[in-house]
Formats: sequence, C-alpha cells, structure tokens
Amino acid sequence: MNLLASIRVALTALRINALRSSLAMLGVIIGVASVIVLVSISEGTKQAVEAQIASFGANLLIVRPGASIFGGRRGAGGTGTPVTDADAEAIRDQVSGIDGVSGEVNAMGLSVVFGGVNWSTRITGVNPSFFGIRDWTIEEGRAFSVEEEQSARRLAVVGQTIIDEVFDGASPVGQSLRIGGQQFEVIGTVAAKGETSFGSDQDDIVFAPLSTVRQRFGASETPTVRDPVQTIYVAVGDGENTDRIIADIQDLLRIRRDIQPGADDDFSVASLAEFIRARNETESQLGLLLAVGAGIVLLVGGIGIMNIMLVSVTERTREIGLRLAVGARASDIRNQFLIESIVLCVTGGLVGLVVGVGGTIAYANVGELEISVNPGIVAVAIGASAFVGVFFGLYPAHRAARLNPIEALRFE
Repeated sequence: MNLLASIRVALTALRINALRSSLAMLGVIIGVASVIVLVSISEGTKQAVEAQIASFGANLLIVRPGASIFGGRRGAGGTGTPVTDADAEAIRDQVSGIDGVSGEVNAMGLSVVFGGVNWSTRITGVNPSFFGIRDWTIEEGRAFSVEEEQSARRLAVVGQTIIDEVFDGASPVGQSLRIGGQQFEVIGTVAAKGETSFGSDQDDIVFAPLSTVRQRFGASETPTVRDPVQTIYVAVGDGENTDRIIADIQDLLRIRRDIQPGADDDFSVASLAEFIRARNETESQLGLLLAVGAGIVLLVGGIGIMNIMLVSVTERTREIGLRLAVGARASDIRNQFLIESIVLCVTGGLVGLVVGVGGTIAYANVGELEISVNPGIVAVAIGASAFVGVFFGLYPAHRAARLNPIEALRFE
C-alpha cells in the first residue's frame, strides 16, 4: 500500500471514531496552544522592554542620591544628600571613557497654556548634552545651547503629546508658550517615543534649560546643597568597561561626599547593562520553564494518543487479520497505524495553533498588551506534535504489525 492510500485509510478510521479522536487530540491541542500563548506574550513583553531600554540608551549609567537599586558595588541605604551640578562636572572631567554627562531636574504638575488650551504636564530641566545621551532626536528646530542653559534662558523643546494637545498638531516652533505663569519660547520639538512598559507617556513632556527650571520653578531646591539635581545621566563610550567606569564614579563621589572607608554609599550608580543582563537571565529561566511545561503537556497528550491507538488496535484486530490474510504486509499495517497517530497529533497541533493564536490576540486585546507570534515557535510547536505522533505511535503500530493473521481472525 502506498503512502497516499495509507493516509486515506487512516483518515477514514479517525473519522469513524471522531469523538474519540478529538478527545485523544485534546492534550496535544492544549500543549501547542499554551506554548504559543505564553511564548507570544513573553516575546511581546520582551520587545516592549527592549524598546524601553533602547529609548534610555543601553550604555547609560544613572546616578541618584540614596540607596542602590541594582548594579554597582554597594546596595545599602544612605542619607540621600542630593547630587549636584558640580558632581556632574567632576564626573565629566575626571572619569575617562564616557561620551557625555547631563543633570536632570523635574517640575511636576505645571500648567502650559497656548491660546485657549491649558494642559498639565512635566517640565524637565536638562543640560544640552541630555538629548544625545538619552537618544531624544530633535525633529524640528533645535535644542538650546550651553550658553543658553548657563544663562537660564526661557526656552522650551516640546514632545509630541504637547504638540497634539496644546498646539493641535501644528508646528510650535517660534511660538510663545506660557509655563507656570511665565512665557517661554518654543525652539524645537523631539521625535515621538510612545509609552513606557509601565504605560506612562514619554511624549507628554517639555524640556527646558536645567538652570531655568531650577530657578523659575524651584525644582530640587535645598538650603544645604548648591545647584542640586535629581539625576545625573552618564553615557558610557562604545567598547568601554562599564564596571570600571561605575567604580571610578563611585570612588569619585565617595571622596566628594566625604564618605569614610567602610561606610555605606549615600548614592547609587545604576547600570542599564546590568539590568539587561538580569533580564536576559530571567528570560532564559522563564523560557526553560515554558519548555518544561509544554513538554509535560505534550508528554501527557502523547500518552493519551498511545492509549487510544492501543485500544484501536484491539478493537480492529479482526480487520488487521483480514488485511494480512489477503496479502497486506506487516509494514503496511505498521504504516497505517503510525500514520493515524501522526495525523492525530499534527491535526491537534494545527487546532492548537489556531486556538493559541486566537487566545493570544484575545488576551492582548483585553489586557492591552504587546504580542509577537514568532513563526519559529509555531514551526517548533507543530514539529513537536508530529514527533509526539511518531514516538507514541510506534509501539501500537509495531504491535498491530506483529499480530498473527490466524489468531487475529479468531479474535472476538
């Protein structure tokens, strides 16, 4: 019997016992669907996180007062004494291997007014180098210069949400924008970045010179520290040793902040590279767990397939005996039952594919999450289901092929 005829016979046998065949496929369907749903959601989340990291810049160090969150040599809490412009300048001048340094201060909840539109947003004061360090692309106009920042000019660079909500999508460059009751000239716009992985709008922002925001809106003012900033961003040069630069910054700040040997840091130097490594390790462990879980589900499904095939061999013993008696070879019988097993599993895999993709889309729509259905995972899932069909179908097929024709015909 050729392969095509064997497939036809197998499909006929499965169609006759449609309910039993469907129940036998259930384990494979669940296994394939669960793999596709979990991996697609995981992949979508991974891409969202990668996009968020890319928006920060992978070679970025973040210096803040207080305890270390991740990265760096120490993780203990401290006094939280603010870092300052002078600290940023010292890092720029005394630490080698860096491409740029910028301080940042934020004034939250200020109103921006243009025409009859009033919008509450965040005003962020930065140094001119900030835009390159944090990968904010100037889309129209220009950024402010070092001289304009030092002289505390009232200049603004706005995000896409401000353009849409305050300027009704029109170009704001050259317009006068009222911020917190003071007039600012809009000199540029930045390209859209979208939402963060936490759902906050990165484009709902107005950038201004750091000194302007600190003086005009009292951001980060403190009676004990001169020119404080909330955050210092440090761009690590390509090919430079990030750990060495972190250590140099920590040593420099410990000296500047008069921290005695053995005492805990009262600042943190966080590395996004460290975060990326931690994330990749977590994803690898998650991927292993997903693979093990999917393997267990497919194993259970395969055992169910083998059980059904053994029952089928028993029920069709007289049929097998008759076919052997009229000239069918043992290989024909083996191929027939093996093909039935493979068809069961592959069909279950295809149904699981449809269920998995549909479930992924439904889950993403309900949860408003990013998804990514990887064709490679789909191929692996279908291939795994075919392997299960072969592996768990071999024994029933071999058992059917070894039946004695005379004994099989006598079977009741």
